[in-house]
Amino acid sequence: MAAEEQAELDAADAEEELDDSARAKNIGSNPEMVLKLLDNLRAENEELKDKALRAVAEMENMRRRTAKEVKDTRVYAVSNFARDMLNVSDNLARAIQAIPVEKRTEGSEEFKALIEGVEMTEREMLRALEANGVKKFNPEGEKFDPNIHQAMFEMPNPDLPNNSVGQVVAEGYMIADRVLRPAMVGVAKGGPKWEDVNPEPTEEELAAAEAEAGREEDNNEA
Repeated sequence: MAAEEQAELDAADAEEELDDSARAKNIGSNPEMVLKLLDNLRAENEELKDKALRAVAEMENMRRRTAKEVKDTRVYAVSNFARDMLNVSDNLARAIQAIPVEKRTEGSEEFKALIEGVEMTEREMLRALEANGVKKFNPEGEKFDPNIHQAMFEMPNPDLPNNSVGQVVAEGYMIADRVLRPAMVGVAKGGPKWEDVNPEPTEEELAAAEAEAGREEDNNEA
């Protein structure tokens, strides 16, 4: 039985090969069928090419997203720790500010050394934070921005632009392009409009500023 089944399979394969050969001969003798076959092959080729390009683009997008996520994780990983360290730095600053001026000059040498040690500790802590991407900013005189400033009070002052930062109660901190802690400020009211005092720069001024920034960057790299 096995031999008979194998013979039937062989016969079927042979018949299929003959059919394929016959179809090939028919196509070869019919120009229209040849052109149609070429059109089909071109369409399949374009489809495969499109799929390949899409796959490459998706892989490139995935690579970029992964690289950005890795970079963000590395940059912002210290955010919580840095925020806690800012509280320690604030306490050190308050301790220094609480010391009367006369005590600084009239105190014992041991007391003066203690004050210097506390001040040095605060400076070293801020330097370590900056080395990890945390930077302090003082927005006094800038336009109030609720994204990076926290308004503590309003201060009527006709000499300052309206809605500008008239006083900084506590400086703010950024980590890369994110706000680690907003600056606590007093907002000026009653003065001229910000736009009247600080007009928007022209396109020429913006282009000149960009060119100057580019030159500085080139000099730094050199």
